[in-house]
Amino acid sequence: MLISTAWAQDATAAGGGDFIMSLVPLVAIFGIMYFLLIRPQQQKAKAHREQVASARRGDRVVTGGGLIGTVVRVDDENDEVIVELAEGMRVHALRSTLMDVRSKSEPVGGAANDDSKK
Repeated sequence: MLISTAWAQDATAAGGGDFIMSLVPLVAIFGIMYFLLIRPQQQKAKAHREQVASARRGDRVVTGGGLIGTVVRVDDENDEVIVELAEGMRVHALRSTLMDVRSKSEPVGGAANDDSKK
């Protein structure tokens, strides 16, 4: 006889629960990937959008090209900011190209200068 015994089994003998049990690891892997990779990236992107949207006059900003300057004017209508890079040197930048918004009191180096300890 040329037919193997595996072909002779009916569908109920193969087991319907095996399909559901084979999906459990895939769902678990997706859940782990979501909580370890996707969700933190979404939260970081949301925080960056809020930070860039809150850029106001006088804030120190870092552009996408790495230039550090002070916001002189914010144009909400065109989604632009005017950044003063040096005395009298002003550039127009799109809000979406800002990489970091530093507060007015934070120095360029990122570390607070405490003159009272000198």
